[in-house]
Amino acid sequence: MRSLFPFSRAAVALACALVLTHGAHAQTEPASTVANSSLDAPLFYQLIIGEMELRSGEPGTAYQVLLDAARKTRDEELFRRATEVALQARAGDQALAATQAWRTALPDSLEAVRYQLQLLIGLNRPADTVEPLRTLLRLTPAAERSAVISSLPRLFDRGTDKTQSAKRLEQVLQPSLATPDTRAAAQVALGRAWLAAGDNARALELARSAHAIDPTAESPALLGLELMATTPAAESIVTAHLQARPASTPIRMVYARLLSNAQRYADAVPQLEAVTLGEKPPAAAWLTLGALHLELKHPREATTVLNQYLQRVQAGTVAPTAPDDDDDNDPATPDQGLAQAYLLLSQAAEQQRDYAGAEAWLAKVTNPQRALDVQARRASLLAKQGKLKQGRELIRRAPEKTADDARAKLLAEAQLLRDVKQWGEANVVLASANEKFPNDADLLYEQSMMVEKLNRMDEMEKLLRRVIELKPDHHHAYNALGYSLADRNLRLPEARELIQKALTLAPGEPFITDSLGWVEYRLGNGAEALRLLQQAYKSRPDVEIGVHLGEVLWMNGQRDEARRILREVRTKDNTNDVLKETLARLRVDL
Repeated sequence: MRSLFPFSRAAVALACALVLTHGAHAQTEPASTVANSSLDAPLFYQLIIGEMELRSGEPGTAYQVLLDAARKTRDEELFRRATEVALQARAGDQALAATQAWRTALPDSLEAVRYQLQLLIGLNRPADTVEPLRTLLRLTPAAERSAVISSLPRLFDRGTDKTQSAKRLEQVLQPSLATPDTRAAAQVALGRAWLAAGDNARALELARSAHAIDPTAESPALLGLELMATTPAAESIVTAHLQARPASTPIRMVYARLLSNAQRYADAVPQLEAVTLGEKPPAAAWLTLGALHLELKHPREATTVLNQYLQRVQAGTVAPTAPDDDDDNDPATPDQGLAQAYLLLSQAAEQQRDYAGAEAWLAKVTNPQRALDVQARRASLLAKQGKLKQGRELIRRAPEKTADDARAKLLAEAQLLRDVKQWGEANVVLASANEKFPNDADLLYEQSMMVEKLNRMDEMEKLLRRVIELKPDHHHAYNALGYSLADRNLRLPEARELIQKALTLAPGEPFITDSLGWVEYRLGNGAEALRLLQQAYKSRPDVEIGVHLGEVLWMNGQRDEARRILREVRTKDNTNDVLKETLARLRVDL
């Protein structure tokens, strides 16, 4: 039998909910007074008919019925329902019309403005967002306004014309720029928009202005960190913020990571040391600090730091998680943090030629995800004890479940051979890797470094040109090609151009700065060469950078300072080939 009341449950539920809602809204008298809903019987049936039309596959009619009811009642629920019906029918223009009617009926509705903005962005109509955005900011409570302003640049991420997006945001934020409470937030938001548009100078100016308003605020410093990769002058904003707010651990951690990524290890160390002295330092600070000390060939300092980390883990005063490696599929766990500490401690023992101690630390690593790392370290221990063949076999026997595992094993074997200066064998392994994984820019780069050691310059240049073709922002490739030319006193203007290109891709990177200093020296620009090499050595007191600095000092007549630098690097590695060749050629008596 056909139902005498053929309305959908959804329709009845909505209508009943609206009756209760309107009754509640109308209750302005004492509780003893019964308030009638503004939803009368005809309107009640109108809502049910609208839901029935939707269920019958007539979303256009349902939309018109519901929107008419919304206009009559000025009810947010009905406007939202009409908008959603249009969206379900993929009728973007109708949905937008519903939000406009919603805003006309309820001018102070934040929800209506938000819906309208989402639709305008979804319909790719950014030019129409200025007025709704200004209204959004006006309606947002004062305490929340700065946070909303900070989120605005993300609204324009989809736009292709970033310059126009920045100009549009400038229009939106004019009132906020004139208001003291929101001026800094507006300047930072605009700075991010201009950074996205490629106008780094304007972004830097806005970041500086926002920082001047409140040196302790994190947002200008965060913008400074974003700018650092391409605009070295922005670093001063970050350092000034840390002076004004020394306990700003998140900013200091990001700053240390950027310095580390730029291989400015000596600059990153004090930042991490400051974090470890603060309250509840994150595990990443201890582990990264230990790793940096190892890069700087400070095994004793690394051992001290890492043992402090283990003691704090045992005492429960620091969470034993690994540093964030930006791998969302492999989240940090306590076991990973401890495994990393043990591997680093093993490396520290190895640097001090304590091979038994190094093996003892490796034996503590039980995390299966670090199996290849453990095998590679054990192979390195064997190779340094004259057992290269056994070390290579150890790496080859490591588990290989994926193509990434196979690639990692080939790289580990090549690195093992490189460490013991078996350039030819390392090149064979890397050539095999490039056959197995063609057009892998990083593998090609690694092979180019091996053929350079074999003095096969034409082959090296061919490989590096291919790397640049595959990955135009591979700064190491530009630097390697430029430095190899400069070191051989060949095509010096081209060498300088290549190195300068690398430095624009990685500003402040010490090895690239060293290369530029070296090419300036080859070109006869002694003062500029000395400035660049001193800058590079300060950021990264590496042996070969120190040798270059020592030679330039020697040739400039600063013999005592040259001897001091050369003695300093000799204590780090007295077997370095570049050091030995330079001392012999210059006839320096240390």
